[in-house]
Amino acid sequence: MSLALPTPTAAMKSPNKVVEFCQQQPLGAVSFVIIFAMMFAGIFCELVAPYDPLAIDFASLLVAPSWEHWCGTDAFGRDICSRLIYGSRTALVIGFTSSFIGSTLGAMLGVASAYFGGRIDNWIQRVMDILLAFPLIVLALVVVAALRKFVIGGVDMNLIIAIAIPIIPRVARVVRAAALGVRVMPYVDAARAAGYSDSRIIFRHMAPNVVAPYLIMLTAFIAQAILAEASLSFLGLGVVEPTAAWGLMLSGNAADFYREAPWMILFPGAAISLAVFAFNLFGDVLRDYLDPRFKV
Repeated sequence: MSLALPTPTAAMKSPNKVVEFCQQQPLGAVSFVIIFAMMFAGIFCELVAPYDPLAIDFASLLVAPSWEHWCGTDAFGRDICSRLIYGSRTALVIGFTSSFIGSTLGAMLGVASAYFGGRIDNWIQRVMDILLAFPLIVLALVVVAALRKFVIGGVDMNLIIAIAIPIIPRVARVVRAAALGVRVMPYVDAARAAGYSDSRIIFRHMAPNVVAPYLIMLTAFIAQAILAEASLSFLGLGVVEPTAAWGLMLSGNAADFYREAPWMILFPGAAISLAVFAFNLFGDVLRDYLDPRFKV
């Protein structure tokens, strides 16, 4: 009797998923490294930042980038590099939370709209049409201005809600389109014929099959949420001083001293651009990786 030993080729057929992803999507690996660096800086900003982002040093006003201050200082003598590191936490918390809330609510409405159809579908889609009539930043601007008159939490919470609302209809449309294809599947008809409740069919049979578009939209809208937060903070309707935020760093004194201290604009603008680029690229790569239509 001989024992069958596993061949090297059999082991090679199950490579590590991370290595496989990096090999198939090198740009996705680059974007993931950028995102990981942002997350690491945001989580451990107290350890990574060289200075206190709120510390004012009148002896170091508008100091150019140097070995002591890598990104220079602002008009209050605060270290811009430290404020960029702490600003990554603000951007990621607001960006991820608002994208998660908006994408989750949009996915729930999209699945419910596709499953029930009829009048419910018509009413939900008409509300989505109204919300889609406004650009994301314009609707967020209106919502955050309206919420300032009604105290429902801190400024950050108002900002998160204002950014999440415009995301809902955009995710709902995409998820509804995917859920419409799932609704006509035989296993959904079999579950309905077996007498399962609507909630069981939605959460056990339909929702798991729209996870891929949900994750893609969630990742993509983190970039849009970061950009919206920076825009609202720049306009004075988002994060307020002295909190470190990238959009807030571009307003106020940065606009007044852009000739004498251009680094006050260049570094926050580069941070916003890099973050939006990384999340947009990662969302595109995630779509190609999860969607079977893009697999060769």
